[in-house]
Amino acid sequence: MGAFSDPPSDLEPDRVAELLHQGEVELIDVREPYEHEAGHIRGARHIPLERLASEADTLPRDRPLVFQCRLGARSAMATRAFRSAGYDAYNLDGGLAAWDEAGLPLEPADGYVADH
Repeated sequence: MGAFSDPPSDLEPDRVAELLHQGEVELIDVREPYEHEAGHIRGARHIPLERLASEADTLPRDRPLVFQCRLGARSAMATRAFRSAGYDAYNLDGGLAAWDEAGLPLEPADGYVADH
C-alpha cells in the first residue's frame, strides 16, 4: 500500500452486521430487483446499480455508506464512485454470498442468494 492509497474500503460481513445493528451505517443493496426479492439483509435500502447515480442526493453524507451486491464486484464499483464524490463509503467484502456463508440472517426467512 503506497503513501497515497485510499484507506481500506472492504468490511467483513461480521463487522457490517455489527455496524448495521448499532445503526452506524446505511447499507445499500445495489442488486437487481429479482435478486433483492430472493433474499436480502434486513435494514438494507435497495437501489439497483443503474439507478444509484440518480438517487445519490437521497443518501446521507453524515454517516458511512456500505454498498453490497451478490459477490462484491458491483458494490466495489459503487464504493469507488461514492468515495471519489466525497462520501464515506465501504464495500461489503464478498457481498451477500459472504454474508450468507458467515451464517448471518437473510430476509425473508427462506431467503437465498440469487444468481446474477
